[in-house]
Amino acid sequence: MSAAAPVDAAAFRRWMGRWPTGVSIVTSREGERDYGLTVNAFLSVSLVPPTILVSLGHEADSLAVVARTGRFAVNLLAAEQRGLSERFSKTISAEEKFRGVPVHRGPAGLAFLDGALAAIEASVTKAVEVGDHTLFVGRVDRLEFGSERTPLLFHRGQYAEPEGSELLRLPRPKA
Repeated sequence: MSAAAPVDAAAFRRWMGRWPTGVSIVTSREGERDYGLTVNAFLSVSLVPPTILVSLGHEADSLAVVARTGRFAVNLLAAEQRGLSERFSKTISAEEKFRGVPVHRGPAGLAFLDGALAAIEASVTKAVEVGDHTLFVGRVDRLEFGSERTPLLFHRGQYAEPEGSELLRLPRPKA
């Protein structure tokens, strides 16, 4: 049996784009400096014990901070927080990402973004390098429920648009 041809990265990205995902910002802290980045590769791993996983690209400045400190927070974004998602996805300084962004602190001092749907603080239990990312598995140490609003979703390389208070319109396929 012959080996299958390798899958093209661009085709794989398009394929994954068909999976609608929530949008979150992962935050970390080292010393007095906050770090953060937009992430949609986040999932629940286990209910007992409560465990989550985030996937961080090797180019992200947050990756080294999470690896050194062993802690991270995940903030689930509301549809109205699209601007934060866009800001935290840029390659700009940590200071610029957080400038003017209202936050409050979890028990470990990590940034919880004001207005998020929910936030969770975790301690790294395992880190696994896979391709150009590192998967961080974390034990949930604290969770917080935020506002009851429409979530920010991403589909086909675009953000879903709110349609009223309870509905989202997903982007149509590009021709």
